[in-house]
Amino acid sequence: MTKYLLRRLLHGLVSVIAVVAIVMLMIYSFLDKETIFSGDGQLAKLQDNALTVYKYRQWEKYGYLDYVPYTDYLASLVKSGEIDSAKRDEAAKIGRTEDKDSETVAEYVAKFRESYTKKGYTVVRLDASVFKGKLLTGGAQQLFAYKNIPVLSRLWTYVTGIFEFDNIHYATGDVGKRGISFTFFDPAYGGKKFSPAIIGNGTKHKYLLYFDNKFPFIHQNLIKIHLGSSYSVNRDVDVFDTMTNAQGTLLKENTVYPTSLTEYSSDDLHTLTYSEGSLENGGEFAQARFTDDYTITTARRDGKSKIGYSFTIGIISVIMAYLLGVPLGVLMAKNKDKFFDKLGTIYIVFIIAVPSLAYIFLFKTIGGKMGLPTTFDVTAETALMYVLPIVSLALPSIAGLMKWMRRYMIDQSNADYVKFARSGGLSEGEIFRNHIMKNAAIPIVHGIPGSVLGSLVGAIITERVYVVPGAGNLLTKAINSFDNGVIVGVTLFYAVLSVVSIILGDILMSMVDPRISFSTKAR
Repeated sequence: MTKYLLRRLLHGLVSVIAVVAIVMLMIYSFLDKETIFSGDGQLAKLQDNALTVYKYRQWEKYGYLDYVPYTDYLASLVKSGEIDSAKRDEAAKIGRTEDKDSETVAEYVAKFRESYTKKGYTVVRLDASVFKGKLLTGGAQQLFAYKNIPVLSRLWTYVTGIFEFDNIHYATGDVGKRGISFTFFDPAYGGKKFSPAIIGNGTKHKYLLYFDNKFPFIHQNLIKIHLGSSYSVNRDVDVFDTMTNAQGTLLKENTVYPTSLTEYSSDDLHTLTYSEGSLENGGEFAQARFTDDYTITTARRDGKSKIGYSFTIGIISVIMAYLLGVPLGVLMAKNKDKFFDKLGTIYIVFIIAVPSLAYIFLFKTIGGKMGLPTTFDVTAETALMYVLPIVSLALPSIAGLMKWMRRYMIDQSNADYVKFARSGGLSEGEIFRNHIMKNAAIPIVHGIPGSVLGSLVGAIITERVYVVPGAGNLLTKAINSFDNGVIVGVTLFYAVLSVVSIILGDILMSMVDPRISFSTKAR
């Protein structure tokens, strides 16, 4: 079993990487990178050369290319000691056109062009846009170099950057003694409440491990997952954070800041992150609350995350489907060709034949007539909001389980071993419980992990119809807005869940039926 699991995990890992590579190849090779600006409102505010530079900066930010402004090149020369600050300032004053450059500027521009051309970069010089001697808005002269990043390099950077391990050397400024400490009395609660926490100094996150009253109650920031930044769906926020961060209205509580200031605030001190110079630059507001550069927080909210909403609806619908679908399928098999079997068949045919969107709207209309909420409102969440999405999501699963359970039961009933069992004197009840039911359940059991883990990804149509703020709608939003980072991140998430589901299904199937073995024995 161990060898099998290791082999399946290795094959699964290769499959996941292959899927991500194919998606990246399709997105970054076949789609124009201009598409990422389809929903960017910033473009309308920029003109001329400023607009061009903005695009190149954004393309670098999202991994399309490496962008090097001329000023950064000069800064690197200062850092290496080749020139001093005065020479840098003089060399930085490029003319509105190349023929207007001073001798010093021309010298360093030539060095810049030669240096980066040898490295495979394309050097771009944009002359100033002038009208009647006046510089137009956004028309200042620009000089930069860029080089497109190959898909394989993007893939390597992406895969190696999925996991980020926090460490005490993250902070670049003077933070005093770097290290990790443990306390039984969390400072986020004023140091008066018994709540163990591991706190870092020099790390990116102040709190590396802590407890609170939200599921799963124990949280960590030591290892963070990065699936790629969003460009439009949730701008500049990582896909994983987009799926896992709480939503809803701000949740304010009495908050005890590191300076002992107590304030009714939504700041979640457990999310404190380091930003060099933020204490000083934050002025009186920051200095009244914080004692160091760990000043960046996210807000507490009273709603679930996207995955939280999707999983809540999904897992309840899965439980409902198995509790209803399996017994009903068994009853159909036991009453083959009788009234109950025919009635169940009508339901199965209805679910299969009618488009899912049609019956979802049908049940939404019926539910609305009954007074049930037909749309989600995260600001005023009630249990009744979950009823229609859960029912709509469970209906096709119930039909599927009924169909397959009936089929497996009938197939097993006609098997030779059942005839031998009858000839051996076993009762129909014993044959049914100990043989038919057990063997028919094996393929059904294999699908349980996939159904449970599938709840995390949400249901696209159901969530859109009922306006559920879940994860199911994330991929469609990303595709519609050409948010390539989200597309890749969600694809990776789906691929990993699929591989894990298959492996867990195999393990569960072998536990149900000891005859199934994944180990190979020498002959």
